[in-house]
Amino acid sequence: MSENQSNQAMPTTYDPKAAEQKWYPYWMEGNFFQAGKRPEAETYTIVIPPPNVTGMLHIGHALDFTLQDILIRAKRMQGYDTLWLPGMDHAGIATQTRVEQKLRENGTSRHELGREAFLEKVWEWKEQYAGTIRDQWSKLGLSLDYSRERFTMDEGLSKAVREVFVRLYEKGLIYRGKKIINWDPAARTALSDIEVEYKEVNGHLYHLKYPLKDGSGFVTVATTRPETMLGDTAVAVHPEDERYKDMIGKTLVLPVIGREIPIVADEYVEKDFGSGAVKITPAHDPNDFEVGERHSLPQITVMDETGTMNAEAGPYQGLDRAECRKKLVKDLQEQGVCVLIEDHVHQVGHSERSGAVVEPYLSTQWFVAMKPLAEAAIAAQKSGKGVQFVPERFEKIYLNWIENVRDWCISRQLWWGHRIPAWYDDTTGELHVSRKDMDGDHLRRDEDVLDTWFSSALWPFSTLGWPDQSEDLSRYYPTNVLVTGYDIIYFWVARMIFTALEFTDEKPFRDVLIHGLVRDKDGQKMSKSLGNGVDPLEIIEQYGADALRFMISTGSTPGQDLRFRIEKVEQARNFANKIWNASRFALMNLEGFKASDIDIMVKLGTADRWILHRFNETARDVTRLMDNYEFGETGRVLYNFIWDDLCDWYIEFSKLSLNGSDESAKRATQSVLAYVLDRTQRLIHPFMPFISEEIWQHLPHEGETITLAAWPKYDASLEAPDAVAEMNLLMEMIRAVRNIRAEVNVPMSKKIELLIKPSSESNAAILARNEEFVRRFCGTSLLETGMHIAAPDKAMTAIVTGAELYLPLAGLIDITQEIARLEKELAHLNSEVQRVEKKLANEGFVSKAPAKVIDEERAKMKDYAEKRDKVLQRIAELQG
Repeated sequence: MSENQSNQAMPTTYDPKAAEQKWYPYWMEGNFFQAGKRPEAETYTIVIPPPNVTGMLHIGHALDFTLQDILIRAKRMQGYDTLWLPGMDHAGIATQTRVEQKLRENGTSRHELGREAFLEKVWEWKEQYAGTIRDQWSKLGLSLDYSRERFTMDEGLSKAVREVFVRLYEKGLIYRGKKIINWDPAARTALSDIEVEYKEVNGHLYHLKYPLKDGSGFVTVATTRPETMLGDTAVAVHPEDERYKDMIGKTLVLPVIGREIPIVADEYVEKDFGSGAVKITPAHDPNDFEVGERHSLPQITVMDETGTMNAEAGPYQGLDRAECRKKLVKDLQEQGVCVLIEDHVHQVGHSERSGAVVEPYLSTQWFVAMKPLAEAAIAAQKSGKGVQFVPERFEKIYLNWIENVRDWCISRQLWWGHRIPAWYDDTTGELHVSRKDMDGDHLRRDEDVLDTWFSSALWPFSTLGWPDQSEDLSRYYPTNVLVTGYDIIYFWVARMIFTALEFTDEKPFRDVLIHGLVRDKDGQKMSKSLGNGVDPLEIIEQYGADALRFMISTGSTPGQDLRFRIEKVEQARNFANKIWNASRFALMNLEGFKASDIDIMVKLGTADRWILHRFNETARDVTRLMDNYEFGETGRVLYNFIWDDLCDWYIEFSKLSLNGSDESAKRATQSVLAYVLDRTQRLIHPFMPFISEEIWQHLPHEGETITLAAWPKYDASLEAPDAVAEMNLLMEMIRAVRNIRAEVNVPMSKKIELLIKPSSESNAAILARNEEFVRRFCGTSLLETGMHIAAPDKAMTAIVTGAELYLPLAGLIDITQEIARLEKELAHLNSEVQRVEKKLANEGFVSKAPAKVIDEERAKMKDYAEKRDKVLQRIAELQG
């Protein structure tokens, strides 16, 4: 395919769709992304953060996956045996909720279907959406090894999940007990913290009087949830609060219910906040639960799993919790117990899945004892053997959470997920936990499934074959980097680290690259309710995958949120078009030129040596920046080199030799053009895989695909500081002349006279060697160069490093305007001189900065001062 491609002319314009439809199938058929083909090479592994099989990928996925693809493509080209392992998460409640919603639309429910038939429906859903996700991965151009694709409920991962559960249970680190958990009364299941969405709600603060049993007074408490008072089993005060010193140990009578409850002393209470007395409801508040444990208080649950008040709620039994609140408050007011209701804005937890207000609820669940597991992770991190967070500040967030971790509720009252491998013997009351399914007349399996984070916590090693000692596990684990958002450091990253340390004695990845959220152009979080979401497939349809990938990856800074602006995608598309047009020009001048013809060791011109030097610097900088995950800076370096140096300067300069009569100069420029364009495509390839493959296949090249082409390495032999100095003088002169033309509206089509006074013999020699360039790019009818040149009376003036330029433009120039322009330039130069002087006068800077940096600043000041003196001299001449 590649040979034919090289012989075909490139189309006038780049068609992203055509390239995307052609190259992804080609890559797939060639198995270019499959790991294991370089058995002697060093490995580089990334396991994809598995998207949920709940629907379409969003713009956040596009950022996350693109960053991983950039890393894996670059490492593949650098010769590593790369594995980017794809996979998907069953997503527990998220998927079950979506399937149940679909069943409701069809007039049925999971309960009508039964567990087995319902699970068949969910598996059908999984297959459908897994196909959709793969299609989206292909549209983004992701270089995944599909031969190793995994699913969190496939046979191998199910085995790993059960093994982990049993081992932790056998060590006493998994237990069953009663605790307060997040409860979704609509879905009737426990929720993980990540499934609880906190929303600001305009509510009320209710102040209630609880009378002392001895009639000596009352204690005032405040609550935002008065219906939970029906489950109060104490009122707590701070032990050092003088107001309540004599009341500790006394008995209160709970209004309405009449239950006698004690006043207890506990340091949990903030004595300076409110009345200093807090109602304690152990079955409906996590902090109250802990107070209750310390004081051996009863735990009274006043509502059932649907949020309906139960028998413990007395006269309110059967009412929904919201209805109960209304009726109870009315009754309390009538009894004179509710003495004040204040407006109160507070954060209320809602189920991310059902939208219901989450109930802190005392429930019998399965838990992981986290402290022992967390200790190993903390020790690893503090000893310097832990995971490297990028940016580093996220390590503190991770450590803060893991140092204060609570036991993890891992059971969910769902049907979709890894069913808990526990069986109850109804005859003996015994509990059995087993690696294998158990049978027996008296055995009943636990109905619950595991939290979806339990299986995804094992993802880096379970996907590679653990608990079996597979070849992939021994070769590709630990992985190199995890790329993920900061919003799941606690829920996923931390859990992967402690499970990996526990079960593999290794950290699961070397680095964690944390990126931010993709927000809309105004900085708002994208959401369905705001209607400000961006569908990556729509962007790809309109602008192409490369434009989206380049914009979203180079617009991101590690740890920082990214604002999505369509104008930036348009700029990226224009950049792609610029690369395309430059390549078309080059190819028109490379007809019949083969890869074997490329020879950059021949005698080269100044521009040829300069572009090789600049490419070499760019390759070095891009490699360094990518190794440091600085994608935004990488994009800037690539953009500046391709747009400015290659397209705007070198390609223009190359036209002289390509169209000239000197065959050896033409051959040299062809070699440089082919060499630099080929290797520039390689550097841009991880960011823009489709256009780079399309162009590379047209260029003289060897090999099947750019995806396996060698990554450009820094080459000291390409350093050419003399050519850089020469080109800098020429470019500064050309820019200065063009700026003057623009100021006085003299188009390039109109020839001008140009007088150049070089500052030294060496600069005079440079100008003599490059006279043809100066004539062409400055558009001169007359060009005079020499150190003897005197400034004409009426001329535009430009002072550049190494020369003074005079443009005699009699009839086109206004002396007053020219003086004003020069005074403006003088003000700028004065400012620059003062800035550098101030910097060099700063003892802190001079003592800390490297000698090279200080020398550069001194050279700048000398240059600015010389230019200022010449501008001053010219102003004086014009005024005279």
